Amino acid sequence: MKLLTAREFNRDVSQAKRAAQAEPVLITDRGQPTHVLMSIAEYRRLTGEGESILELLAMPEPAPLDAADAASDGAWDHREPLL
Repeated sequence: MKLLTAREFNRDVSQAKRAAQAEPVLITDRGQPTHVLMSIAEYRRLTGEGESILELLAMPEPAPLDAADAASDGAWDHREPLL
């Protein structure tokens, strides 16, 4: 786990974000741990939280689909032809 003081964090937030992609970053204030910065993937893994539909719609790349999830229930199989 990477350790940053609050002053180091404030001086270079980008560095802290890059470090958090690899491992959680512990931020201290006056020598005491106060915050942990981690990637959203790691947070979701720890909490068991999945992505919301809003996050999936906002993604720049399409989300991979599981073939089992994409199976049709037949609701669209009986469409009327367009005139």
